[in-house]
Amino acid sequence: MLHFVHVLIILCLLFASGMYLAWPVAAQMDSSAFQQQLQSLMNTLHGKRVALLTNPTGVDDHFDFIADRLISDASITLVCFFAPEHGLRGDQQAGGGVQDYTDPISGLPVYSLYGSRLAPTADQLQGVDVLVFDIQDVGVRFYTYVWTMTYAMESAAANGVKFVVFDRPNPIGCDRVEGAPIPFDGGLVGRLWPGQPFGVSTRHGMTVGEIARLVNGAWMNPKAELEVIPIPGYTRSMTFQQTGYPWVIPSPNMPTIDTATVYPGTCVFEGVNLSEGRGTTRPFEFIGAPFINAFDYANALNALDLPGVRFRAAYFTPMFDDHAGKQCGGVQVHVTNVNQFDPIRTGLYMLKTVVTMYPSNVTVGSYVSTLMGFSNLHTRIQTEQVDSLIAEWQTNLDAFKTLREEYIIYPTSVGGVSLWATQ
Repeated sequence: MLHFVHVLIILCLLFASGMYLAWPVAAQMDSSAFQQQLQSLMNTLHGKRVALLTNPTGVDDHFDFIADRLISDASITLVCFFAPEHGLRGDQQAGGGVQDYTDPISGLPVYSLYGSRLAPTADQLQGVDVLVFDIQDVGVRFYTYVWTMTYAMESAAANGVKFVVFDRPNPIGCDRVEGAPIPFDGGLVGRLWPGQPFGVSTRHGMTVGEIARLVNGAWMNPKAELEVIPIPGYTRSMTFQQTGYPWVIPSPNMPTIDTATVYPGTCVFEGVNLSEGRGTTRPFEFIGAPFINAFDYANALNALDLPGVRFRAAYFTPMFDDHAGKQCGGVQVHVTNVNQFDPIRTGLYMLKTVVTMYPSNVTVGSYVSTLMGFSNLHTRIQTEQVDSLIAEWQTNLDAFKTLREEYIIYPTSVGGVSLWATQ
């Protein structure tokens, strides 16, 4: 029998000779991938008059604003900016109106696409050859940026302007598709085109470039002249960390990948009279209210034995938003296994549990149904079982999965070998 030290010696010899065991490891993208992608964008924009729809996430691999690169390139004329929710430079809180203004750094006009105007006007696109979208998404249907993208793409199509998407990785992965495909028009939390039975599912498992391809190819009329600048070497099973791409918070309450991981489920509390952790250091991870006993709520949730997650009793005091300045009892959501964790099912069980425990204190508004893309969820969650509600959207979810296959860009694996996704 070989002793442990002998095994170590054999392994060292194998590695030294260039031979090694094929342990499955998480693939990493080449560090030059971003520069390749950025050069492709610059080539596309050469000699063009350009409008840029972006926010603070529109940076290169050195965290420099790509707009500055466009401005400094004599072959490209940057004409104006368009700003989504939270503004061009991320200085607006959720729901706050964004106004037109002149960017003090570049001197260029900034036109708001969040407020009374959702799409660029014909006058604003006058003389523009290409409208570029470059914003980091978080992989969830009710995050508003992708829908701002679609309104802008429609306007580009109507005004004969080419639409270019500088694609970026999906921070919660492209290998899982979950939640209800929205069956009604939710505006900036999920659109439905005329004559279509459903839209995009809650967790869509796509990049913004892939969503642009789907919307343009399956639902839009007239169609845009669309070009997606793809991510070199990207695969559907990669985590954001494996891509090596820069992470800049895409909105004030989306600081980390941990936030994005739980967000598909805990955002449901935006429609409930609980705090979803806005105004704390852990938005969407802290859930609670002044009337909740933190230990009772945590114990009830942990008793459900939901996969890949544990709930820690927590007390927190939001600095702003719901229950600002008041101590809230509740939980912090800790994901213990991201591959087992089902954020949407978890969020609905969290809601169902708190409604059951505090029926006279909890108010569930209709916005819950809008967010989750499921009609009357805000009333049915109070009397029906979570898993039976989830079962009702499976037919539309399967149809959406089939539809999206036609428009995806990136493979599941490299060279036919499935990659391990770890986080």
